[in-house]
Amino acid sequence: MTKRNTQQRRHAIVALVQERGEVSVEDLTQRFATSEVTIRKDLALLETGGLLLRRYGGAVSLPTEMVAESDPVKVSERKLAIARAAAERIRDHNRVIIDSGTTTSAMIPLLGNKRGLIVMTNSLNVAGSLRELENEPTLLMTGGTWDPHSESFQGQIAEQVLRSYDFDQLFIGADGIDLARGTTTFNELVGLSRVMAEVSREVVVMVESDKIGRRIPNLELPWARIQTLITDDALAAEARETIQAKGVTLICAPFSHA
Repeated sequence: MTKRNTQQRRHAIVALVQERGEVSVEDLTQRFATSEVTIRKDLALLETGGLLLRRYGGAVSLPTEMVAESDPVKVSERKLAIARAAAERIRDHNRVIIDSGTTTSAMIPLLGNKRGLIVMTNSLNVAGSLRELENEPTLLMTGGTWDPHSESFQGQIAEQVLRSYDFDQLFIGADGIDLARGTTTFNELVGLSRVMAEVSREVVVMVESDKIGRRIPNLELPWARIQTLITDDALAAEARETIQAKGVTLICAPFSHA
């Protein structure tokens, strides 16, 4: 009951910040009949979840450029199939990194039955979705410099934070898969992805089959850094053989082709 009341209070705080643009610790303490210590803890956790920004004596709403689109794009059947296969690989109490992206984000609602997870992310969207789970994971954020292109935090600070931990798994997407080289991206900021891979025992790439064979100039992760690739079962047989020959575990998730 206490946990549910805490969640309700935090949801109410977020709603107030969005409505007013700014709230004070003093006002929140009176409104919810609780201590300043409790309110400050709420604000700290909500900031970590990417739902507001703390300021001296209170909190303010996020700048518009850091807020996700209000109308989310419908997740395709392919992405959902890949997300289900990825979620099945996560065990209770795992320490995981979830990178920004629509395919990786599709996995979050499927983690509600996992217990004791520790999740690091550089994505406000991922963080916000994780906070909605019934079994809330311990949430860690990389911090760093906001990159509007990838809608994620990047840079040296984020890399330093990541190197302070070790993880069981990294779940990461890709703009394309070069069958000769590895994952590729339109974004020139690839340093954080490589550090994510360095500190993870298993790197799981989540990508739709129509992106496999797509050549994009910027190499993100070479095959030597990838342990598992999850795609959909529309992948051509020749591509399957090529990927498996790299020593990568290949999972082709079934989906409705209709």
